[in-house]
Amino acid sequence: MDTRVQIRQFIAENLLFSETGYPHEDDASFLEQGILDSMGVMELVHFVEEAFGVKVGDDDLTPENFDSVDLLARYVERHVS
Repeated sequence: MDTRVQIRQFIAENLLFSETGYPHEDDASFLEQGILDSMGVMELVHFVEEAFGVKVGDDDLTPENFDSVDLLARYVERHVS
């Protein structure tokens, strides 16, 4: 399954509690749009580590990596082992 699809599905089901999918564009800012709060980001980190086998370091927790589906998918694709 495509990385972006997995990320959208996880956020929709587990953080937005939506049964109709992820309602935002892939470049929508999680923070600016109020899609995720700090706890949601931590859940997303756990998901990335479990689903993709990527160890997320403290230095990686930046908006450049974790602030949209697009940015997160690129981060995952760079770090997949």
